[in-house]
This record gives sequence, C-alpha cells and structure tokens, in this order.
Amino acid sequence: MAAPAGAGSTSAGGTPPMIPRYPPGVPAVGLGTFSYPFVADDVRASVLAALELGYRHLDTAALYGSESAVGEAVAEAVRRGVVASRAEVFVTTKVWCTQCHPHLVLPTLMESLQNLKMEYVDLYLIHWPMAIKPSKPHYPLKREDIVPMDLSGVWQAMEECHRLGLAKMIGVSNFTTKKLQELLAVAKIPPAVNQVELNPSWQQKKLIEFCRDKGIHVTAYSPLGGQTGPSSVLQSGVLEEIAKARGKSVAQISLRWIYEQGVSMVVKSFKRERLEENTMIFHWELSDEDRLKISQMLQQKMATVTGLLCPDGVSSVDIAEVDVVEM
Repeated sequence: MAAPAGAGSTSAGGTPPMIPRYPPGVPAVGLGTFSYPFVADDVRASVLAALELGYRHLDTAALYGSESAVGEAVAEAVRRGVVASRAEVFVTTKVWCTQCHPHLVLPTLMESLQNLKMEYVDLYLIHWPMAIKPSKPHYPLKREDIVPMDLSGVWQAMEECHRLGLAKMIGVSNFTTKKLQELLAVAKIPPAVNQVELNPSWQQKKLIEFCRDKGIHVTAYSPLGGQTGPSSVLQSGVLEEIAKARGKSVAQISLRWIYEQGVSMVVKSFKRERLEENTMIFHWELSDEDRLKISQMLQQKMATVTGLLCPDGVSSVDIAEVDVVEM
C-alpha cells in the first residue's frame, strides 16, 4: 500500500504527531461524534482534546445532534491557538434519510452549516441509501414511512452543494457496490468517499477493491466493532493474541489493520488516553502472519437497516434494496 501524504511524519517543536492524509485530503484517523445519550459538554471536550492531540478530522451528522458542539469546539480551538484556523480542520457531516429528497438536500446542508457556524464543510455525505417521508431527523424509523429514493435527483442536489462551494467534497455512506454502480451511472461528479462499517470483523474486501478501482476513498466507521453492545473486535481472541505479541492494544491492532487497507477511519472516545492511543499506529507494521490470521477471522456485521427500523409495520419498499450487508 502506498503511504498517504505525511505518513510517519511529526510536527516540529514537540507538538502532536501529524496524522497522515489520504489523497482526497481525508486524515487517516478522525474523531466520530455520535453518542447516545448525547451530552453536548462531553462532545465539546472530546473534540478539543482530539484537536490538541493532532486530530484534524471531525465527523458529525444531522442525525447526531452534535453539529453545534463540534462547531463550538473548533471555534474554541482556534481562539486557544490549538489550530491556526477552521481551514486546518476537515469536517464531515451527513444528510439523514428523512431529508434524502432532492428539494431538502441543500436546505439541510444550510441548516447544518448554521449549527456548525461554518461557511462550508469539507465533506457532505448521503448518510444511508434510503429515503423516509420528510420529517425531522430521527430513528428508529417506521417501515411504512420508507419511500422510493430518487437517487439521481438527490445526487444532483448534492452536486449543487458542491458547485456552490458549501461542500468541498461530496460522497456517500453505507453504499454497497450495487448502490455505487447505480450512483455512478447518473453522477456528473462521482462520490469522493464511501463511509462504511469496516473492521477486522467486517472486512469489506469486495467493496474496498471496487472503490479502489473507481477512485472512491473508503472511510471506516465502527473500526473497533459495534457502537452498542459487546465488540466483536475488542473481544477477539485473534486480535488479543497479536496485540500481546506486539506489545500493542487490541484497538491499535484493529486500527493498524484498517490503515494498511488504505482506508481512513473515525473512532469515538471521550477518554484522552484512548484518543492518544488511536494515533500511535503509524510507525510499525503487522507481519504477514498477523495479516493472515486477521484475514481468517469470522465475519459479523453490526449495522443493518433493520437496526434503524421499528420492528412492526410493513414497508412498500423491499428492505433488501436499502440494506448494506455485503461480503
């Protein structure tokens, strides 16, 4: 794998290590800001700590409710001199299923920018390849509220956000190769990024290869396993064995494996020591034996469309058409 820009470098003067960036400009490690229950003070503190430790990618979404806290923390970091300006920070936000309608995409981004108190985002994503009857962002979603998605119209609205300079890049999240093929068939501006669940317990080999061939960068969410409940990554005996032999944490083994796939990642933590640990993956490598063991791990996906939906009700849209399970 070709190393991304800045790989292995450190900032001068004892400042935090510089996290490398992949060619679209996406930092290799970023901070995710989804939390439940959401506590604004915790998110602000986590963002500030991450920026102090050298993080430069902040991932939020209309659904998370964290945009205002992210914007306030970035403004505070600029005031304190932690970062020189907002331009130093790569900010991602997303349009939720309830706004995945051509006429709502731009107004939703404008609202996100108002929350962030920013003039633009670096990356704007379609959060999920599914449309829900227009309403405020929420979940769980009612099955009967799923409507056919106008992918072409929604993407044209995303392209307009880019042309207006409100989104430096546009992309998608939770798109399978099939959904990407549908999008590429109608897109004038191809998606720069596909953000998906990806870790040693859900390796997405087919999707990574497809995206590489199409020039789409992949970003991993849930790089340490599921966002709720037991983690198939952190409780993996295979990863624990490798970690002990390497003198690393299981989390670092997982993040290093993702990095070696040419994939960036967003990791969520409110603990400063964990945030720092997540950046210490760039000056060593897994062995061929390590990689072989990881490649043979049992695969288990955590995020599926049914996890977003109320258990009752009937959808007029085939659920399989909006799911994201792909080996």
